Amino acid sequence: MGGTKKKTLASMEKTQNEDGETQQDGSKKKATTTTTKEAKPMGERKRVEVLMPKLSDQDFMKSLSSQKAITVYSAARSLNVSASIARAILGSLESKGLVSKVGGFSGHYVWASASISRT
Repeated sequence: MGGTKKKTLASMEKTQNEDGETQQDGSKKKATTTTTKEAKPMGERKRVEVLMPKLSDQDFMKSLSSQKAITVYSAARSLNVSASIARAILGSLESKGLVSKVGGFSGHYVWASASISRT
C-alpha cells in the first residue's frame, strides 16, 4: 500500500532534461556543473565560541551565594545569561574549587558553594 505515484511522461521528460540533455540517438549528454562542493571531514563538529560575561569569579560567587542550592537554571536566572553559558560558568567555578557538586543526575546537577558543601 502507498508508495510513490507513477510520474506522467511529461513529468519524466522534465526531470530527464534537468538531469542531463538527451541527444538525438537517445544517449544522454552529461550536464556540466560549475559549482563544486568541498568535502567536510566526517565526525568533525563546528566549534562555537561562547561569550562569557566580563565578571570575575568573586562576582559570580557573590551573585550565587544567596542561593542554598545552585542549579544551571537558577544560576542562569541570577546571572542573567543563557543556560549554556551558566553551565560553562559553573564548570569553571567547579574546576577552581569554588563550588562543588552535591547531587543530581543525568545532566541535572546541583552545586553548592565550597563553604556550604556537605562533609
